[in-house]
Amino acid sequence: MRIGDIDLGDRPVMLAPMEDVTDRSFRLICKEQGADMVYTEFVSADALIRNIAATTRKLHIDAGERPTAIQIYGRETEPMVDAARIVEAANPDLLDINFGCPVKKVAGKGAGAGMLRDIPKMLEITRAVVDAVNIPVTVKTRLGWDHDSKIIVELAEQLQDCGIKAITVHGRTRSQMYNGNADWEMIAKVKENPRLSIPVIGNGDITTPEKVAEAFNKYGVDGVMVGRASIGAPWIFRSMKSMARDGVIAPEPTVSEKFAMIRRQIRESIDRIDEYRGILHIRRHLAASPLFKGIPHFRDTRIAMLRADTFAELDAILNRVEHEILPSLALQDAVE
Repeated sequence: MRIGDIDLGDRPVMLAPMEDVTDRSFRLICKEQGADMVYTEFVSADALIRNIAATTRKLHIDAGERPTAIQIYGRETEPMVDAARIVEAANPDLLDINFGCPVKKVAGKGAGAGMLRDIPKMLEITRAVVDAVNIPVTVKTRLGWDHDSKIIVELAEQLQDCGIKAITVHGRTRSQMYNGNADWEMIAKVKENPRLSIPVIGNGDITTPEKVAEAFNKYGVDGVMVGRASIGAPWIFRSMKSMARDGVIAPEPTVSEKFAMIRRQIRESIDRIDEYRGILHIRRHLAASPLFKGIPHFRDTRIAMLRADTFAELDAILNRVEHEILPSLALQDAVE
């Protein structure tokens, strides 16, 4: 699959843009584990042109994570154009426009998925951003605003006519938020449209290697984007990519390798911000990580882990889980 001059190979599996998740440390680890392309956290056009430090920090890209897309969102054309030019100067491999975020603070103000209620404005912004930069521009969006306005097949054509080089479709409407099941039949209809020539990337409920294979084999998409299933588990790209390319599931990293990735994220988050805020940032990964799922009588340890506010305290808890709790469970299972 190609996006402009970017060759992502056959059946690429990508890391989705996620606010407070896809910082550069997490992106780099996901890339090392097999992600073919990674996306930054989404960037507010208004905050970017106001030079807000927390926003401009998101533009930093490490060489090892490429190809990388920077994603922007906004509701007015001029700020989006100005932000796109700032993003281009940061030298990403492509620029992605967020027309899919469903949260109230974004969509409720007319940005993100809110643009699905103002298609002329969406197309105006897209056309203006494409014309303003020399890097490939892509769009991520949803099926429509609600069940009665699933307009994605026609919309994808219109966005293609604006000059975008690929489209990512999340298989839910804005009204669904993240509830219910993603509608991959609708994503397949976008791909099957003979008038659409740009790559179609499917997104929504990609949680296992088998789901990745189904997306390619049954629904015919050009690429797959993985979001929430990767939080706290960057190693999932290893098995997902092997299933997509070779039809087999690669062995998972060892438990010690997984803990090493988590510790690396913590250290790099602290280095990037500071100890207190860096640990706050990483708590979402710790809360979601499958490393800690299913451990009996783990409630008090989990609470302590998510309340720790120094690296020493958090590392001590992780050491106890890795070297005491999990080995004792493995021994108990072996005896039984």
